[in-house]
Amino acid sequence: MCAVLTALGSIIGFFLKHKGALRAPLVDAKRPIHSTIELFKSPIYVLGCVVATTSWGFHVAALALAPISVVQSVIAGGLVLVTVVADRFFGHQVTRREWIGVGLTAAGLAFLAATLEGTADEAHSDYDSVVFGVTIAATTIAAIVLVIRNGTNGPALAVSAGLLWAGSDITIKALTGHSGIGVISVVFAAIIVVWSLVALLISAKSLQLGPVVAVIALTSATANVITIAAGPVVFQEPLPEDTGALLLRLAAFALVITAAAMTPPPGSELDRERASKAPA
Repeated sequence: MCAVLTALGSIIGFFLKHKGALRAPLVDAKRPIHSTIELFKSPIYVLGCVVATTSWGFHVAALALAPISVVQSVIAGGLVLVTVVADRFFGHQVTRREWIGVGLTAAGLAFLAATLEGTADEAHSDYDSVVFGVTIAATTIAAIVLVIRNGTNGPALAVSAGLLWAGSDITIKALTGHSGIGVISVVFAAIIVVWSLVALLISAKSLQLGPVVAVIALTSATANVITIAAGPVVFQEPLPEDTGALLLRLAAFALVITAAAMTPPPGSELDRERASKAPA
């Protein structure tokens, strides 16, 4: 239930933040504090953050109670609601390509749930310190490179925000395995807060540049794919013993990658059109 509420709250929060971000000046990476203040001058952006933060609270609770793969797969299944919410409740014109892309993403991520039998027997909070460190470092470096090389491309920034949120989610899961307050707990808490805040700012700029459906889908898909993969890689969650189930899991990841490829690439006509309409 916590994961379901997380999925719904995250999607609604995204669209509210999008409406608010469009009313603010374009986020300037050189002036992060100023850009953040300008964003929070918009009441609807603040409301979006409140909704998203509430869903984040449910997310933390879910991660503390269940394996990260199970939690993220349930959240991922809610991604199919993106196009419905965009079209029916927020008045966005959703292209056929976006309907198909989001549908494939949701299907691929949901199929992962079919291969998770046996992983929900315990929370699986134990982790390999080296693998954890490498994963956090790799996702962070990749996010930074994307911002430096594609700082005006909405989809690229969406992937960057997703990578940082994935790093934050993995750290949250690792933190649930620690009891008491120690040096590691403080460091992990700092990573969670800083990575989340930076991702929030990058995500705001990606929403300003659009296209909104593709941006939300890419952000969610990136965060979910990385965190689901962290289950067996970082937290030693068991992989399917059955060959067919393992192949299904690989096929599910392939579906997500295919869906990501359907989003407007850097420099596409749609991307330039949306970017030209963004606030200066």
